[in-house]
Amino acid sequence: MTLQNRLADIVGAGNVLAAEGDTKPYFTDWRKLYTAAADCVVRPASTDEVSRVVALCLRENVAIVPQGGNTGLVGGSVPTGAGREIVLSLSRMNRIRELDALNDTITVEAGCVLAAVQRAADEAGRLFPLSLAAEGSCQIGGNLSTNAGGVNVLRYGMAREQVLGLEVVLPDAQVWDGLRALRKDNTGYDLKQLFVGAEGTLGVITAAVLRLHPRPSASATAWVAVDSPRHAVELLSLLRERLGDRLSAFELVSRDCLEAVLSHAKDLQGPLAAVHPWYVLAELADSGEAAALRERVEGALADCAERGTLRDAVLAQSGAQARALWRIRETVPEAQFTNVKHDVSVAVSKIPELVERAGSALRAAFPGVRPFIFGHVGDGNLHYNVGPESLLAQREAVNRIVYDTVDALGGSISAEHGLGQLKREEIRRHKSPLEMDLMRTLKRALDPKGLMNPGKVL
Repeated sequence: MTLQNRLADIVGAGNVLAAEGDTKPYFTDWRKLYTAAADCVVRPASTDEVSRVVALCLRENVAIVPQGGNTGLVGGSVPTGAGREIVLSLSRMNRIRELDALNDTITVEAGCVLAAVQRAADEAGRLFPLSLAAEGSCQIGGNLSTNAGGVNVLRYGMAREQVLGLEVVLPDAQVWDGLRALRKDNTGYDLKQLFVGAEGTLGVITAAVLRLHPRPSASATAWVAVDSPRHAVELLSLLRERLGDRLSAFELVSRDCLEAVLSHAKDLQGPLAAVHPWYVLAELADSGEAAALRERVEGALADCAERGTLRDAVLAQSGAQARALWRIRETVPEAQFTNVKHDVSVAVSKIPELVERAGSALRAAFPGVRPFIFGHVGDGNLHYNVGPESLLAQREAVNRIVYDTVDALGGSISAEHGLGQLKREEIRRHKSPLEMDLMRTLKRALDPKGLMNPGKVL
């Protein structure tokens, strides 16, 4: 009996995909940088089926590529083609197992689409704060496996901070039931954190207990013009002094990014009459009345204007206007799709220096270079993308300048997208030999045969 037939015995024949037309979307990453064939795509419907699939692959020495919504940007969720592999799609495991409003937790399976989790929380009068551009198609298992970030990290933290418990199928097919809805559990190693951000290289996340938060009753969205990234960082500090944790998102957008968006999406308009070099999109949320929050925000912005921190600002007057402002930010990635992309982070205070130093070095090496800079300046994470398209042929040289600048400032070459295939070799230049050895030790201990998502991270 063939491997595909035995897999079909576990998940059903209709859930083992082998025809080219069926498998193509699973074998190519979202940016179309990586594509490779695997034996087949397997779509289990339960944790038990995942365990049985893993056990079979272990016996047959077949590698497993866990896959969620396949919206990642570093090639971590697709085959490498280096050996015999299957893609394990968790999309059918999409049940919400429990929502405990009094405990502010929701227990979901790995294949739940992020937007569905947000919606379930909202219907219960709660907030699940993880929010990113792909939320309509990305899945919780992938979000946790990559430790996704998004726009609300400033107030709520990364995906890692949203997790209380996990259920994981280990490389030896055992199921670790760590679905504990506890905020305090001081009984040894925090095992769940091994699997968050591991990109499926240590096991397959099948379910999670996630934190929920009170749903804010008021929100305010502001589009602010500033002279420079330094002024943006100063504005962040002043707003946090005046408004505290009400500030949930603080996004930097360069003029080049805005112009790319307006050229790409003809139905969008620039929020301000005049053109400015840099912009900030700030989101604030609170309990109480919307009018009270707006008054506080208006007062804070006026104070910042008097201090010369901002040039101009507009506060959304309706939900529709707020959504239009966010559409500008969310359209930035697709508006400048073909350039050399970087997902980096430094200390918030060093963002201006990163922009200045990397820009100066790039201009010296590549006359006519055009950086497209945007991202979550509130937590130090910038998407430092470099055009024009012709520089794709010199990607490695561009990467070296940006990454070395980030490294010199004590930063990270992957803030929220992970390593995948894209940065697997590059990370060796930026982590110490001891760090790399510790990571390899964990990998060998949990996955001695190296069958869990090989060719990624390490």
